Amino acid sequence: MATRPNFDQIRAMLAQNKGEEDEPVDDAAGQLGSGKTPVIPPAPGSIRETGLNETFLENLLVKMLFRRGQLTLGQCCVELRLPFPGVVEDTYLALKREMLLEVKGGNDLSTVGLRVALTNEGMSRAKTVLEREGYVGPAPVPLDAYKQQLANQPVKWSQVTDESMRQALGDVVVSEATLEKLGPAFNSGRSMFLFGNPGNGKTLISERMARALRGRMLIPYAIEVGGQVVQYFDGSYHTPVPSAMERKRLDEGGSPPIDTRWIVIERPFLIVGGELKLAHLDLTLDPSLMYYTAPVQLKANGGVLMIDDFGRQQVSPRDLLNRWIVPLEKRLDYHTLPTGLQVAMPFEVLVIFSTNMEPKDLVDEAFLRRIRYKIEIGDPTEDDFRRIFRTCCGQVGLAYDQEMLDYLVDRHYFQENRPFRAVHPRDLLSQLVDIANYTGQETRLTRDLLDRAVATYFVAL
Repeated sequence: MATRPNFDQIRAMLAQNKGEEDEPVDDAAGQLGSGKTPVIPPAPGSIRETGLNETFLENLLVKMLFRRGQLTLGQCCVELRLPFPGVVEDTYLALKREMLLEVKGGNDLSTVGLRVALTNEGMSRAKTVLEREGYVGPAPVPLDAYKQQLANQPVKWSQVTDESMRQALGDVVVSEATLEKLGPAFNSGRSMFLFGNPGNGKTLISERMARALRGRMLIPYAIEVGGQVVQYFDGSYHTPVPSAMERKRLDEGGSPPIDTRWIVIERPFLIVGGELKLAHLDLTLDPSLMYYTAPVQLKANGGVLMIDDFGRQQVSPRDLLNRWIVPLEKRLDYHTLPTGLQVAMPFEVLVIFSTNMEPKDLVDEAFLRRIRYKIEIGDPTEDDFRRIFRTCCGQVGLAYDQEMLDYLVDRHYFQENRPFRAVHPRDLLSQLVDIANYTGQETRLTRDLLDRAVATYFVAL
């Protein structure tokens, strides 16, 4: 008789196949984020505890076998991020009874080592299911479970202090007057406008301030909503904490293994620019894949979403803010599925609208009242420009030379009546290095190299 393996046996078998080592779950994994400590849910001990119904899990398994071909039951556990006893095993037995799945071989001493494949009837069912719902991947968590987990790990923007703000900004040169405005704005956790001339660090400041979100958080790979799957995890936006959730083992106290349908990430910081369309703010059904992908604001929950270059999107500022009036005030975002089912998604995200234009030229007063903080990121003073230049010299490996900086400021700024921009030192010095490397000159600050860098940089500015 085949024995029932525990989760350690599954991990050990797969580690042997993949060359993995037995590493403990990161200590930080159980203590994430700020405020109330979120708890990593234990692995479900039964189909009921997954929050998903039997048919849903059966369909998910047959779709996976249809796409992947023969797999061992242990590999099915890893692909679905579900434990064997009580979940994958019961799903396998149900499909076997319906003659939708058959055993092709494997380890006779352990059920988890059995290699399985779809029968002809199973292939037919998989094709039928894939026509209406094409998601294949880690099992989703129910929407209510996602909401609860998000509530367990709130963002505590009130913990942003003057000290933590200055630490987050680090080597970014920001005037004291601007710091005095930015601090309360971020501390409030309310959405804001950052405006001013391009090249003065609006994006950099926002990114650095997002670092003030200490800790990590849990997100699911996917969410189940009304029988539909919404793919949530996005590797282009979410930064996983290495090995925190991928090690399936019992801890020393013998507690259940963790639910690996969840993944630990750094709190997200998402930037979207001119490519943003109104459709990107709603649940999107991919017609070729036949499953939904989460909108950008949902992926940014628990962190920061920056709308860069606001006013130049493929959606008007009025339409964009109309779409977000309710979410910005109520912290809920409503979506309607093709079935007519309306679902409320959490909107726990700090939205930063970054623009090179005056906010009043983009939207009317009624909208501006809803964005409480409007902060201008102005041009640097001469002293600030010199500080930035000195810092950038160190970053590109150039010896600082005050005489050459005096020449640059006098000849190419004062005489040309050219305004300072925070980004100029970095760009000019990078081009100077490129020119020196190309021409074989010594890489150092000289009038000739500065003039040549200026000539190619400011020609169209």
